[in-house]
Amino acid sequence: MKTFAPNSWEARADAHSFYGFTDLPSVERRGMVVLTHGEGPYVIDVHGNRYLDGNAGLWNMVAGFDHPEMAAAAKAQYDRFPGYHSFFGRMSDQTVMLSEKLIEVSPFERGRVFYTNSGSEANDTMVKMLWFLGRAEGKPQRTKILTRKNGYHGVTVVASSMTGKPYNEVFGLPLPGFIHLTCPHYWREGQDGESEADFTARMAQELEDTIAREGADTIAAFVAEPVMGAGGVIPPSDGYFQAVAPILKKHGIPLVADEVICGFGRTGEMWGSQTYGFMPDAIISSKALTAGYFPMGAVILGPDLSDRLQAAVEEIEEFPHGFTASGHPVGCAIALKAIDLIENGLLEQARGLIPQFEAGLNRLAEMDNIGEARGKGLMGALEAVKDKADKTPFDGSLSVSERIANTCTDHGLICRPLGQAIVLCPAFVMTPAQMDEMFERLEVSLKKVFAEVA
Repeated sequence: MKTFAPNSWEARADAHSFYGFTDLPSVERRGMVVLTHGEGPYVIDVHGNRYLDGNAGLWNMVAGFDHPEMAAAAKAQYDRFPGYHSFFGRMSDQTVMLSEKLIEVSPFERGRVFYTNSGSEANDTMVKMLWFLGRAEGKPQRTKILTRKNGYHGVTVVASSMTGKPYNEVFGLPLPGFIHLTCPHYWREGQDGESEADFTARMAQELEDTIAREGADTIAAFVAEPVMGAGGVIPPSDGYFQAVAPILKKHGIPLVADEVICGFGRTGEMWGSQTYGFMPDAIISSKALTAGYFPMGAVILGPDLSDRLQAAVEEIEEFPHGFTASGHPVGCAIALKAIDLIENGLLEQARGLIPQFEAGLNRLAEMDNIGEARGKGLMGALEAVKDKADKTPFDGSLSVSERIANTCTDHGLICRPLGQAIVLCPAFVMTPAQMDEMFERLEVSLKKVFAEVA
């Protein structure tokens, strides 16, 4: 364990902070990295060390860490109207304008928007909406939620139950009625001799069988990320959504696209559902919605759910749910500016970087201890393996991905370990030279760690 001076930033952080999603052995050895500011895609710590953030914060800082127009939009709104709620028949003009804009840029011809403070709360709200709707329509048994193993939907109790990650067992979750189907990761989940088309057909059959077993009239929705983000950047197998969407439609089960990570350009299109060619019934949004400059989430309802929920609400004259900062005027002003920047430059900039990003991943995939390079758009992962031929992972006690991430930090690059993968999702403002720098630093780090453990 490393000892830090009592008045150091690292010691102060450790004395008074309770960490979430943080590898504690690494913190004990290395201390927390305490940051002071950012410049473009870089962040700078209290010691003046400069890091290229290959994860754009937490998938969200697509405009970088010091975009002048984002800061100006926030300041102007703070000066004009610094805060309000959206209850009791009152909301800010910025909230009205953002709702109009979100429906305009959504794949829906019309719909309605409900605001939260995070993606977790947006998923939680979506489930409450579905449960409310079931009871209002005389189907109170329609409460079950289908998701997938390795899917990530947030950290509230309901969102954690939706999340198909084993670490939630420490909380006694998931709650009953949350059903996790097979992760559609062909490289890892495909059976010997099974083609990708056959794998997709098996995933569709599993869905059909699950609906038959549980009863379609007990299932409130199927919720899926277009690309699984926190599961390790896992794109669906080829044709996956084209296979599952008709099954859901046949049984009258809504398809909810969790676009918290994929939305607003990360996959190369405005929405991940557009990238994969399917039409959801609702979209969950957060992260790049405000380019990370304000905590906000949104439930974007398509026409059918919007109409049905509105009719149900009118029966009891209100929807008894909301948050103090729902539709916060500063957050909405920031989101409007973020969407403007994405529509008018950042999305095209991201698309221009995608070939270079894919080439960098594919080049590193040639290493002996990289089993798979995967991703879509500007989100990618490299899966570390002990044996490439049979996909054998490293022993968990080696903490290989954590080692790689820590070594990257030592070389001035921030990237994220997920399972035995290293994840990259750079800011859209990154330049080609900075992209080269990112992969160069990652390569040095990979070689060093693999020499130690392979």
